[in-house]
Amino acid sequence: MKLRATGGRIAGLRPRTMLMSGAAAAALLVSTALIAPSAHAAASTLGAAAAQSGRYFGAATNSFQLSNSAYATILNREFNSIVAENEMKWYANEPQQNSFSFSAGDRLVAHARANGMSVRGHTLLWHAQQPGWAQNLSGTALRNAAINHVTRVATHYRGQIHSWDVVNEAFADGGSGARRDSNLQRTGNDWIEAAFRAARAADPGAKLCYNDYNTDGINAKSTGIYNMVRDFKQRGVPIDCVGFQSHLGTTLASDYQANLQRFADLGVDVQITELDVAQGANQASIYERVTRACLAVTRCTGITVWGVWDAASWRDDNPLLFDGNGNKKPAYTSVLNALNSVSGPNPTNPPPTTTPPPPAGGACSASVSLNSWNGGFVATVRVTAGSAAIRGWTVRITLPGGAAVTGTWNAQASGSTGTVNFSNVGYNGQVGAGGSTEFGFQGTGTGPSGTPTCTAT
Repeated sequence: MKLRATGGRIAGLRPRTMLMSGAAAAALLVSTALIAPSAHAAASTLGAAAAQSGRYFGAATNSFQLSNSAYATILNREFNSIVAENEMKWYANEPQQNSFSFSAGDRLVAHARANGMSVRGHTLLWHAQQPGWAQNLSGTALRNAAINHVTRVATHYRGQIHSWDVVNEAFADGGSGARRDSNLQRTGNDWIEAAFRAARAADPGAKLCYNDYNTDGINAKSTGIYNMVRDFKQRGVPIDCVGFQSHLGTTLASDYQANLQRFADLGVDVQITELDVAQGANQASIYERVTRACLAVTRCTGITVWGVWDAASWRDDNPLLFDGNGNKKPAYTSVLNALNSVSGPNPTNPPPTTTPPPPAGGACSASVSLNSWNGGFVATVRVTAGSAAIRGWTVRITLPGGAAVTGTWNAQASGSTGTVNFSNVGYNGQVGAGGSTEFGFQGTGTGPSGTPTCTAT
């Protein structure tokens, strides 16, 4: 049956009931390099045309749709990125607490890998489409479960995701610019920060994005998000990108490009993440203007349409680039022509990071950053090699009384209270001279305050 679910809403549209996929998981794939064709030859597909400027052009899909040969032909031909429409959401990949199912997502990952596509991850935490068991939690129990979910899912797909929508739709509509009231928000105002820190520890190579809807122009909601991102950047919270869903009707905000640019000026990438436009006289024009706005902003790294063809859209106003029979619409041509109008690489760089000076010799050092709340914390530990490479490491951390480790990622822990030794796992023991790696752990009580010690081999 047709699945009609999305991560967002469109202004002026009545929200639709979300129909859940029966498949149990979610997944995505390794980011692959975009190979640009000649800058002088117009590309004939959306993905190839976007790659000319170092960008991606993707589509949302579900694993069950891959069995439709006509659908799969368009997906494979036209797009160089995919995102799981539903199969990476919390209800899908952790239907029971601590019982994870990744099969449907892994199928999408494999499909993307086989067809040279990158993958966006959608979404680690969202107030909607939570499993029933999570909806029944609150306070510290929900906070710990949410951070555990972020850690486990991002770790499963470590190295396979281009960009993660770490948090989705956490701001309220209307003129307040405030956070949305949700069970996640009620765990503490720092829950978004905690999620981003956990995601960075679990998958240091993925771009970490905040994603929302009705943020297409400069308004109270987008300004509330802007202020959060600015605060995160000032305090070193690991955020790399902001997603603009862009579920559009028959008009486009006149300051759409200016809004993208002001976020980019904060030092984050911007992405159009769930684009669809109501069919009508302006559909092709709006698609073109959105595309050109992205192309005009250096740090706009890609566009994703929320579905391949109208027959699979969550909306009933034929908002996509292909009609229900798979035919290209005028909007398709307008987008392709816009993408072909720009060539040359997109000179974006990852956000700068601060690395402590490496220790001398073949030794190692360790530093800890904490994200704490009442009753719990997440610790991110950076291990830095000295002037010689190391082949293994052990970090010793002393926890205060009453604190206990409840989960560890990218390391092996010996014990859970008092003095705990964390040792490398198979893939992160070798660190080049002056290089670094990170691991993390979650705990109850108060986080460590002393300086950890690091022993190298």
